Amino acid sequence: MMAGRLRILLLLFEFTFIFAATLNLVTPKCPVGDYENKDGICCNKCPAGFKLVAECHSEGHRSNCTPCPARQFSDQINNAFQCRKCKTCRAARNEVEVSPCRAAQNTICGCKVGYYKNHIDSETVECLKCSRCKPDETEEHACTRERDTVCGCKENFYRVRNKCEPCRNCTTGCSQHCMLEVATEGPEPKNHLLINLVAGSVVVVLVLLALVVLVTFLATKRFTKKKMPTLSSQTSEVSVESGKHLLIYAEGPPQSICLKAAAQNPVGELELSKLPDCVPLEIKIPELIYAVLDLVPVLQVKQLVRCLGVKDTEIERAEMDHRSCREAHYQMLRVWAQKGSQELGGGRGEMLHRPLLEELLDKLRQMHLGRAAEELETKYSIQ
Repeated sequence: MMAGRLRILLLLFEFTFIFAATLNLVTPKCPVGDYENKDGICCNKCPAGFKLVAECHSEGHRSNCTPCPARQFSDQINNAFQCRKCKTCRAARNEVEVSPCRAAQNTICGCKVGYYKNHIDSETVECLKCSRCKPDETEEHACTRERDTVCGCKENFYRVRNKCEPCRNCTTGCSQHCMLEVATEGPEPKNHLLINLVAGSVVVVLVLLALVVLVTFLATKRFTKKKMPTLSSQTSEVSVESGKHLLIYAEGPPQSICLKAAAQNPVGELELSKLPDCVPLEIKIPELIYAVLDLVPVLQVKQLVRCLGVKDTEIERAEMDHRSCREAHYQMLRVWAQKGSQELGGGRGEMLHRPLLEELLDKLRQMHLGRAAEELETKYSIQ
């Protein structure tokens, strides 16, 4: 009995000790709004719009705070020695300043008129151009700086796969868009006959026009084939000396070399007319890939390469071969570039065809990464 009572008393003592220790841990040492410095002294925090200059040195003394300098802010109470840099609204991103930067508030940027905010993630926002309703749509909500235009189908139309189709029958999916049908549904037989005659006449006229166009095309093609041998025999007589009259010079942006020629005879003009107006330069694949990785958010790189046609097996292989996320993303984009160059007839070494760059820009815009597309267009001077 004595041993049992002693055991119970020990358990009660241990429980009391643990409960008291827990209270000491939960109970904060410093009051609300203060913090404990490295010396264990409770110091007051600086209010919003101020930064800490020196901590308090003993209980009962105040910390030394000073206002944030120009173009810097602090929007909450703090014990930081530096204020944060103010945001700058960029006109290149279609941003305008709604509220200037103050000591206790960062700059507030909004989209200019005709653009709206598109939230890429919780912190990143881009300004996109407001959409316009199509001819078979009606505007339900006008575009604002916070959201895009909201379009709905016109009366007697209903939406099918993001497209407005006309209501032909008041079905379940279309009943809310079509008007009540009039009970007298029988038009006069004469009207039906007239409509059928007009429709038949239109079809006949269209068929005849198509036949005329086809015959004209075939005749022109045959005449051209007969004329080609005579032209080729004339051009072969051009002497080598006519090449001396060609003046080749470069002009325009660094991405293209334009060739112009001046000929002294009609045959020379015929040959020069076959030259291309502009010979595009190709783009270095590694330079382009690193530029894309710097502009596209990490979480959206896989989505981009899938849109560009890279298979999941190739994506998984790149992830298994390279532990570094950036290097794996580099290899995924390189697979796309090499495959595209082969389909276009092969590239030269580490160079990319321009059509592949244009495909990349289109996919970036479809993924609402217009800012990245604009940066690449600026970098490679694409108009």
